[in-house]
Amino acid sequence: MASSRIQATARHLSKTFKKKTRFEIGIATELPPAYKKFWREWKVLKPAAVHFIPQESKWKRDELTGETLPVQNVPLPLKYPGEIHEGLWGGEAVLKGFQKRDPRRRRVPHYWVPVLKRTVVKSEVLNTHLSVTVTDRTIKLINDHYGFDHYLLKTPACDLVSMLALKLKRQILAELMNGCPRYEHDPAKQMAVYEEYKTYLTSYTPEEIEWYGLTWYEALSKVAKMKEAANKPVPLKNIYRKNLVEKLKAAETESDKSSPDDISTTTSWLSKMNPFGKKDEA
Repeated sequence: MASSRIQATARHLSKTFKKKTRFEIGIATELPPAYKKFWREWKVLKPAAVHFIPQESKWKRDELTGETLPVQNVPLPLKYPGEIHEGLWGGEAVLKGFQKRDPRRRRVPHYWVPVLKRTVVKSEVLNTHLSVTVTDRTIKLINDHYGFDHYLLKTPACDLVSMLALKLKRQILAELMNGCPRYEHDPAKQMAVYEEYKTYLTSYTPEEIEWYGLTWYEALSKVAKMKEAANKPVPLKNIYRKNLVEKLKAAETESDKSSPDDISTTTSWLSKMNPFGKKDEA
């Protein structure tokens, strides 16, 4: 009896003190679903395996002992330095591990860094060439997708990782949404480029494109600016000036409908309010 009460109390406390997600704290609660969709694609989805070959089966048999063992596809721990956001690494990252260089000595820590190279890629939608830092895997993926734009548009955010790649993808989507205005001088080319890439617009709404590729702090700053613009206070002098102008217009309208004596009275009343007008001599 006492154990059941303890379990019920524990369940109640776990529900009461449930840890809040980052979208349930502060101004983050006002983030739109469009950004939540991008965040899920960028941080929640499982990226493709790059540094190991995953096994599809759930069980495997040991060739030596014949014992049946469960398959455990545990991804390797990766390090993402700040330089990764300045280039396109194609899903690669820095691997930290140990290396035994001498059988008579203890193993030592070692970092495996991808080979980086500087190259030029062309964006057909943006109609420009870009000099970026890439890896051999990035070049292979671009060739496999038959173009730089196709590679960015087909690859999810969790595999792109780089902020440079995400910003370029957002810019390409915005360019397609506007009808490829960079080819206005050549309507035939403009139509051909748009027809080739327009299928990617079916996966995103205009609002999702607007919020795509923003970091957490950029998204919060955007929400704060939108709130500030919506709740921007109006100075009282503007309100008073508007009310005065409306009263003067109303008085002028009434003077047009009134008799000449009333017009002279209204004019004298308005002349008293004008500090630069001539004062009546006694």
